Amino acid sequence: MITILIQRLPHGDGLPMPAPQTLGAAGADIAAAEDGELAPGERRLFPTGFAVAIPEGFEIQIRPRSGLAIKHGITLPNTPATIDSDYRGELKVGLVNLSRETFQVTRGMRIAQLVVARVETVQFQPVEALPATSRGIGGFGSTGT
Repeated sequence: MITILIQRLPHGDGLPMPAPQTLGAAGADIAAAEDGELAPGERRLFPTGFAVAIPEGFEIQIRPRSGLAIKHGITLPNTPATIDSDYRGELKVGLVNLSRETFQVTRGMRIAQLVVARVETVQFQPVEALPATSRGIGGFGSTGT
């Protein structure tokens, strides 16, 4: 089990802490800390009222809630959004309204979910040529019909 330190900010008082909704849930739901309106096609950041200290070697991924996406066309413009382990500011959720109707976000509404994921340290090594594979440089539909 990984421990994430969480700091409730003053405007987040009374809001639920991020929490999985079922025993088998991979993500923890995040609530909005303020009311707001999203017009069709509009993008906006919504504060959550908390900040976290993510252990080194991990990230938090912010993902859409499937119900909001399917029922209302509300998703994230950059999904999954990555929160790095060295960030200590308030978590904010970028939402976009892909529907044709204005959407009301209310304080306390579950607007996204967070998933904690391990991050591997990488090093990029320049080379003159890459090793060959059977696929080669084929992409964008080259393996299917």
